[in-house]
Amino acid sequence: MSTQLATPTRGKVTFGGVLRSESIRFFSLNSTRILLLVAIVLNMGIAALGVWGVGSFAGEAPPMPGAPDMSSAAFTAELVGSGLAFSQLILGVLGVLLISGEFTTGSAVSTFLASPQRLRVFAAKATLITLLCAVVQVIGSTLAYLVCMPLAKNYNMELDYFGGDFQNVLWFGVLAVVMAALIGLALGALLRNSAGGITSLVALFFVLPAVTGLLTLLADWVQDIVRFLPDNLSMSLAMPLSYPSELEQWQQLLGVAGWTLIPLILAAWLLKSRDV
Repeated sequence: MSTQLATPTRGKVTFGGVLRSESIRFFSLNSTRILLLVAIVLNMGIAALGVWGVGSFAGEAPPMPGAPDMSSAAFTAELVGSGLAFSQLILGVLGVLLISGEFTTGSAVSTFLASPQRLRVFAAKATLITLLCAVVQVIGSTLAYLVCMPLAKNYNMELDYFGGDFQNVLWFGVLAVVMAALIGLALGALLRNSAGGITSLVALFFVLPAVTGLLTLLADWVQDIVRFLPDNLSMSLAMPLSYPSELEQWQQLLGVAGWTLIPLILAAWLLKSRDV
């Protein structure tokens, strides 16, 4: 009697398989679900507080010369999107955690053993965080609109979901949070440390604008730097009344692309060349 030895077969690793694996692992973490929920709740809460506060003030205070029309569709739409900066921070932190946690716990070794092509893993993470942030921001903005709609009607403030002003806040808001999340992903890959990546993200989006904003009081040329900072570029696209800019829209979009792609390319190159 002859004995035939069976040779084990190895499944082919595909981008879709890596993306599915990353999704399962990412959504299994409590921190992911908590941060996503906080981002949506903050969007609704800050928007409702803004519409209520401005509506109450506008109803009691006399009109001021030179002040924007607080009941206009553009002004109200930006009030509904007033939680965008917090969404950038929360989803940016999520981008950092998506990759930095693997280096902190050492699970990056098993990840790259299962899928030796590191750039494919990095591309899967970038795709996952992009899709996730886009969906979460659309949901958060839509729920914020639904919460604010009765308040806006009560104070005779214009608010139209399909109007150009709100659509501008909605879709450029998606671009703003996706940019922050991808920068966070790049920082997590570059620094390989959650605390360091989050600190750098906060410094870039909150500390640096505050410092340069104060410096503009001392030197006018600092304003030329401020307009090219990532938060100002993205927020001026989504909320041009609140963040006025002298740049044209194509220049702002080019700046957002640069702030997003350059860190990602650098992170991908170092991820491939450095040891795990």
